[in-house]
Amino acid sequence: MSIAMVTAATVMGTAAGCSEGDSAAAPASNADGTTAVTVGAVSNGAATETTISVPQVAAIRAELPKEVLDGGALTIGIGALPAGSAPLAFVGTDQKTLTGSEPDLGRLVAGVLGLRAEITNATWDNLFVGIDSGRSDVGFSNVTVTEARKDKYDFASYRKDNLAFEVLESSSWNFDGNPDSLAGKTVSVSSGTNQEKILLEWRQQLQAKGKTFTVKYFPDSSAVALALQSGKIDTYFGPNPSIAYHIRQTASTPKPTRDAGTYSGAGQTLQGLIAATTKKGSGLVKPLADALNYLISNGQYSKWLAAWNLSNESVTSSQINPPGLPRTNS
Repeated sequence: MSIAMVTAATVMGTAAGCSEGDSAAAPASNADGTTAVTVGAVSNGAATETTISVPQVAAIRAELPKEVLDGGALTIGIGALPAGSAPLAFVGTDQKTLTGSEPDLGRLVAGVLGLRAEITNATWDNLFVGIDSGRSDVGFSNVTVTEARKDKYDFASYRKDNLAFEVLESSSWNFDGNPDSLAGKTVSVSSGTNQEKILLEWRQQLQAKGKTFTVKYFPDSSAVALALQSGKIDTYFGPNPSIAYHIRQTASTPKPTRDAGTYSGAGQTLQGLIAATTKKGSGLVKPLADALNYLISNGQYSKWLAAWNLSNESVTSSQINPPGLPRTNS
């Protein structure tokens, strides 16, 4: 997970487990065994609110460990405290619902498994403590697969870990994967991030060819947005989800922005992946991957991504423990 340019939304709650209860996003179980999940509930425009129905799939449910099946709930860990990041996980306009792309996908997966979704919220570090201790069955929290993490956890991938370039909608520039296209541009990036590391490496490569581009830093996301609107920078390079969120925010403004191209957060030789995270050997990773693949094959997955403006991070299948960021880069 990279440091994002985000508009922070205060996340209420504690690290303790909390039931969906009567929150706006609580899935509704129907008499025919389907679950209706309201994706993007109370998201204040961060998503297009969409109701997605998923059936309980008996063959996948039968793969669950007995203790999870008997408990009747999938406890989903989110690492969004103290401040959530739209569009991934944040408190909605009702001041109680944990909304966002990550908890929504967890609710959809729970529906396929025929389980009640119970969302727990924690700090990033305590997300993993919760998985280690068994307080959470699985983390849906923008966790990047790394080789080091695979020592302790099993992963079922569900989204590309992408970086993106944001430009004004009026700009004709696009990033085609070749750093040479940045020559002569002024680019903003957040200091101390993975994307800064990649960007500075590209600048070194260009300088060896007698070319260069300018890198500018700003104190926060609002300053970056103003710099882009005023023409002080040509583009901002940051995490794709936060850029997707900002693009949605600017859509009805005088100077809307757009995505000018993506790049793997793992670099040129590996597509980084975001994955559901479970304790190694818990027996949950296969039913989770199978549930995700059911959603991918039957269209609910694409509707979920589209609702959150994240279709450019779609994968064709969920992989169990796919190649992760190498130990030297994770």
